[in-house]
Amino acid sequence: MEPQVPVNSLLDLSGVSILVTGASGGIGDGIARRLSEAGATIIAHAYRNVAKAEKLVDELGGGDVVSGDLSEESVVDRIVARCRPDAVVNNAATQPVHPLADMPVDAWRRVLASNLDSAFLITRTAAALWRDAGSPGSIVNIASIEGKHPAEGHAHYATSKAGLIMFTQASALEFGRDGIRINAVSPGLIDRPGLEADWPEGVARWRTKAPLARLGVSNDVADAVLFLLSPAARWITGVNLVVDGGMSAQNKW
Repeated sequence: MEPQVPVNSLLDLSGVSILVTGASGGIGDGIARRLSEAGATIIAHAYRNVAKAEKLVDELGGGDVVSGDLSEESVVDRIVARCRPDAVVNNAATQPVHPLADMPVDAWRRVLASNLDSAFLITRTAAALWRDAGSPGSIVNIASIEGKHPAEGHAHYATSKAGLIMFTQASALEFGRDGIRINAVSPGLIDRPGLEADWPEGVARWRTKAPLARLGVSNDVADAVLFLLSPAARWITGVNLVVDGGMSAQNKW
């Protein structure tokens, strides 16, 4: 039997290095900061806004910054070989809006490559590293409630997130014997600067319909990630944890 973990150590990530992809975005930034508070060393990934990732790591008082297009196999190989993380948060994603009827195939492929191919490549590469080293790691994929509940103009995004949820289960099944845990978090609508001004009717509908009657904030997602990476979740794998203020419990008729 595994030894009992003291309650005050359940969320302790001291000595754990964690690669957070898409760390220059709002959710990624919040995740990185929360995991750092728990003692983790953060490896912040950015694709275009590297300066923001560098600022984040500077404010955290240490860590590393990596960059590149994670849908490219050579880029993922380089990043994982360089930073050798103990855990990964696959957060990098893109969320454009485009009607399905006239969506160019390139637009479809870009979203699936960014949101799904990247998670596949990082998971496969990190799992090989951990297997070879005999040191099981853990992965959390940031999916979305749109993986189960599509929105207009988001056919490519919703499909990528549905695929990510299934990929989480499939990879948890295949890597579980190696002690590697893989889970997902599916956020609902997360607030960001300017969101209400950009989409006032959508924000109002969310507040009216969500049982907890508010938008999420980055720490709502970050705390779920912290739990799933921590010793508190040591016997949890293949789970998709929905963090949406109860919106998914709302009736659909």
